[in-house]
Amino acid sequence: QVQLVESGGGLVQAGGSLRLSCAASGLIFDIRTMAWYRQAPGKQRELVAAITSGGSTNYADSVKGRFIISRDNAKNTVYLQMNSLKPEDKDVYYCNRREPKPPWGQGTQGTVST
Repeated sequence: QVQLVESGGGLVQAGGSLRLSCAASGLIFDIRTMAWYRQAPGKQRELVAAITSGGSTNYADSVKGRFIISRDNAKNTVYLQMNSLKPEDKDVYYCNRREPKPPWGQGTQGTVST
């Protein structure tokens, strides 16, 4: 059974940084393109960043140049380093495959104060 556990969220001031982690189990992690998504209340979940098994990355325009996605296949973990945070980055962050499938994890909340 697939399990995705996100962590690392918290409260930071605008301009600050957070590093999110997602530990995956129950899937063949090292061949999967993994991704981070985020969701604001009342809005659809949106793709933030993705990383292939070989380490190629792509980002949503809204986070390009500020966020960095990485992975450690030995630990079945994907990371999201979020820098220069803005109030509009305040969302719940989730990880999943690039073509997401249930179950989703519980997510981790990033809160940015002005």
